[in-house]
Amino acid sequence: MAKRLLLVEDEPDVARLLVYNLEAAGWTVTHCVRGLDALARARVEEPVVVLLDVMLPDMSGFDVCRKLRQTPESADVGVLMLTARGDPDDRITGREVGADDYVVKPFVVREVILRVAALAGRIAERKARVVLPGAGAGAALRLGPLTIDTSAHEVTLGGAALALRPLEYKLLLTLAAAPGRVFSREDLLAEVWDIKGSVSTRTVDVHVRRLRVSLGAAADWVETVHGFGYRARRDDAPPDEAPAAGGD
Repeated sequence: MAKRLLLVEDEPDVARLLVYNLEAAGWTVTHCVRGLDALARARVEEPVVVLLDVMLPDMSGFDVCRKLRQTPESADVGVLMLTARGDPDDRITGREVGADDYVVKPFVVREVILRVAALAGRIAERKARVVLPGAGAGAALRLGPLTIDTSAHEVTLGGAALALRPLEYKLLLTLAAAPGRVFSREDLLAEVWDIKGSVSTRTVDVHVRRLRVSLGAAADWVETVHGFGYRARRDDAPPDEAPAAGGD
């Protein structure tokens, strides 16, 4: 894997510090100050990781992240958000638009370097995990009538593309990769949000409910296991009579 990183940071001192240390750690770094420039660079350079500040001069880092996930050339990139805003609601917003990790300023440079390396490793593992055995690049997962294109980040139902939010896509992909496996809410927070124990598990219920709305006629392929969590239905299993969108 080429070690290309895109840094989007408008504070010169912070940017210089990060570029110096990232390059010392073996990364090839491209630095942008503006969100629009970063989106253009990401399409051309296809970085492994984007280190993204939330407060940018032209647009929010949340909007940049959302657009990265909506663009096929950058949909798989790892996104580490870097910001002075440590409010839990901001962390949730970052996850909802597709961020993989979150670091709050002031930070320890060594921690940022380690988080970047860990995120690059998780991205590589995620790509390997979602490809079907024996399939090449661009393989698809199938869950009943749903087809999940893991390279285009697109889900189709009966040939028609569904409009899933980035977090809905990640949630569906996690469940569909292991049909029949029951994921607790804590499991899903760790797998999809990469958060352990710091956020209410009702966050998961809300997003499962949104996912089912987005899946429309295929909503019953995401099942509630009362008292435990959620699972993707196996092909040989009958649907729940009335799958619940939230609570136990």
